Amino acid sequence: MGFTADAFHPTRHWHAEGDRIQCDVCPRYCRLKEGQEGHCFVRAARGGEIVLTTYGRSSGFCVDPIEKKPLNHFLPGTSVLSFGTAGCNLACRFCQNWDISKSREMDTLAADATPRRIAAAAVELGCRSVAFTYNDPVVFMEYAIDVAAACREAGVKTVAVTAGYVSPDPRAELFAAMDAANVDLKAFTEDFYAKTCGAHLQPVLETLEYLVKETKVWTEITTLLIPGLNDSVAEIDAMTKWVLEHLGPDVPHHFTAFHPDWKMRDVSATPAATLGRAREIARRNGLRYVYTGNVHDPEGQSTDCAQCGSRLIGRNGYEIFEWSLAAGGLCGSCGAACPGTFEEFPGSWGSRRLPVHLAAS
Repeated sequence: MGFTADAFHPTRHWHAEGDRIQCDVCPRYCRLKEGQEGHCFVRAARGGEIVLTTYGRSSGFCVDPIEKKPLNHFLPGTSVLSFGTAGCNLACRFCQNWDISKSREMDTLAADATPRRIAAAAVELGCRSVAFTYNDPVVFMEYAIDVAAACREAGVKTVAVTAGYVSPDPRAELFAAMDAANVDLKAFTEDFYAKTCGAHLQPVLETLEYLVKETKVWTEITTLLIPGLNDSVAEIDAMTKWVLEHLGPDVPHHFTAFHPDWKMRDVSATPAATLGRAREIARRNGLRYVYTGNVHDPEGQSTDCAQCGSRLIGRNGYEIFEWSLAAGGLCGSCGAACPGTFEEFPGSWGSRRLPVHLAAS
């Protein structure tokens, strides 16, 4: 008998308040009456509780390079089975996956798959990891956690690509299931988060500190630089100084280029020079591993030893063309450790993108 997705999957993080039920997963704390949906569209009040309406349903599966997440210090060169569902708990006007994250249509979710089927597919496809991406796993955390458990049984690692907008208790539960995370630090001002994302900065900073200081989850940061909104010298300076002080020098930080999309089609694309300037500021402030993305910049996408300066991983986009790491992630020249999750040899997936169909099971 085939698998049937669960349109009313029970959840844990909620409580009743009079005639309303409050969802406690994220700092929005949506207070819903029976039949209403939260801001994310996918957590709803049904039968006196909060349910997840997208359990077991995906917007599609694709095999990607791990560097696309982006993760540069987590099993470089390997392939990752990526998927998402629908909905998001932020309201970013520049969303690059708006057709998925802002979808209210269940028709968006064409692929049904059990957690075990996803884990098995990753093994069959030769993927070292599964990524919860395209939309934020915070909003489908029950499904993500069950998939992660199945992946661990199968020897497959899991990756959360997230905005980090999550409350403390569900945060601990979600990330206990993950091996790596890339957190979008979308800006470093409350004004940007409030006006452009419909959210707040502080919970994201708390998630970053929690991940780096209290878990073993390998963590990297991404900031999409939008001309005139979050790309000033002063803001990048303040952001990267905070990262150094609160997270340390070894958390990789990716500055990526914006392209006009969703409700910000009137803003120009990010010049490559802006990314280079941000990288220089971050490195000057003491961050050791700073990368550029969505542009052609082999220098800004390669990894150098923080001790001796020799090239450890040469990259051109998602392609690895040089590898000088010894077993255990040690520099081949001086023996210093490079932080991250490395094997003796890199993967060879390259820049391919392979959409796949998982038959329901």
